Amino acid sequence: MGLDGMESTTPAAAAAVFGDQVKRAERFVELLTQHGVERGLIGPREVDRLWDRHVLNSAVIGEYIPHGARVVDVGSGAGLPGVPLAIARPDLDIVLLEPMARRVDWLSEVAETLEIHLEVVRGRAEEKSIREHLGLADVVTARAVAPLARLATWCLPLVRTSGSLVALKGASAAEEIDRDRVALRKAGGGEPKLAECGAGVLETPTTVVVIERVERPKPERSRRRAGARSRGKD
Repeated sequence: MGLDGMESTTPAAAAAVFGDQVKRAERFVELLTQHGVERGLIGPREVDRLWDRHVLNSAVIGEYIPHGARVVDVGSGAGLPGVPLAIARPDLDIVLLEPMARRVDWLSEVAETLEIHLEVVRGRAEEKSIREHLGLADVVTARAVAPLARLATWCLPLVRTSGSLVALKGASAAEEIDRDRVALRKAGGGEPKLAECGAGVLETPTTVVVIERVERPKPERSRRRAGARSRGKD
């Protein structure tokens, strides 16, 4: 089955989201349909809702990503949200970060098959060596990886100051924000923003939590110690 193989099942919203890249999006859905369950990437019940629940849902978060941004997608798994985002936004420089070898293999195969530019890295966001390798990104994305507090602890160190973490969340997003607000600040985040992506295009918009990485002043005790050391050198 070629790039045209799924035209009859492609929702109308796909053209609005992917534009002239819709054939690549169709091909990605085809690959997930053929191999996703057998390779442990998606559950059997997800096959019939790949477009709405996964692919379109992922692509529309580009509304919160600036043009030409460097993006690290943490815990890419089946390629969500990173692959749909790369298809819809070829202007982005996207790194897919995934710890499991078999999923890294899948992501590399997808990038080659779809002929899209993606860097695939095996590792975890909390690993020092990975942070050193990746450097800082403009935006870090994550979908169904961890509760918000833990996610921020892992991901915000990968974000440059004034960049952002864009986390895809479900119906409990507001509760997570209320519960984890203090932890988010400790992790280096600003006030979290609850937002929807794809409104007016998708039947069910995507819920995201956007957290800006802020530059925090050093604690008063650290400033006093630094001042004392400076005076000692005089």
